[in-house]
Amino acid sequence: MKRSISIALSLAMAASLAGYGGVAYAADEEADAKAASDYEPDNTGRNVRDRDDQMPTSGDQSESEQDRKLTQQIRQAIVADDSLSMTAHNVKIITVDGVVTLRGPVKNAEERNAIGAKAVKIAGAGKVQNKLEPTHKN
Repeated sequence: MKRSISIALSLAMAASLAGYGGVAYAADEEADAKAASDYEPDNTGRNVRDRDDQMPTSGDQSESEQDRKLTQQIRQAIVADDSLSMTAHNVKIITVDGVVTLRGPVKNAEERNAIGAKAVKIAGAGKVQNKLEPTHKN
């Protein structure tokens, strides 16, 4: 008799804990969704700037073999540099008629300069427009 009561209590506790975990998960999920909806994306202002035709966007990337190869070489040089942040590894590289435009956020001015130097070394002097934006001052 004692053993069946013990088993029944164990099963009741397990069911209670399982139900509690499910409720906690649903509550956490709702809180996360509300928190995410409370904030605007941080690049909204920058997107306005991209609506005009003044700054090249990734859609402007040339499909010529030479331009694609140049973009690829610069991307490989950036990604190979482990001293750069993940943000720096993901900058936009847009090449049109041999002219490279670098865009996007980077951690600091040092990263901006390092990426710009890599692009100039590959594309050549006078062929790189460095529009990278440091998010922190050194």
